[in-house]
Amino acid sequence: MTVEVKITYRGWPGHFICASQCLFRLNTLIEYGDIRIVVSTVGLMQDVLRDRDERDPKKIFRELGWHRYFETMAFHAQRKHEFWDADVRRGVSFDSEWSYTSIDDEWKANKGHIAVVEEIANGLRNGNTYSEVYDL
Repeated sequence: MTVEVKITYRGWPGHFICASQCLFRLNTLIEYGDIRIVVSTVGLMQDVLRDRDERDPKKIFRELGWHRYFETMAFHAQRKHEFWDADVRRGVSFDSEWSYTSIDDEWKANKGHIAVVEEIANGLRNGNTYSEVYDL
């Protein structure tokens, strides 16, 4: 029997302590046998300390890391209640682009998220168990 990769796109953030302030959030669960990996992308973090400038609405956003407005990360999953969610202590490496430096990179971040999901799904199909994790 062949094991298939199951990909589930979900509507909540998978990482980043300030994700509740981000207007852009993607979370995808990849399942292959007993391996579960979450890919998470966040961005467009609102600067809650800055007054809104109606002349320049982009000024309400701030970088969420060093020179980036969007970022994608992947993690092994852990069971939380009825869902498999990111175990942010167990990061998964990938080669695709993960950091987006322009506030206008929303479409690039979206396509990049999908590229990371495809990269990891293909890696699982090809025998990569992503057992080598990195700590964040």
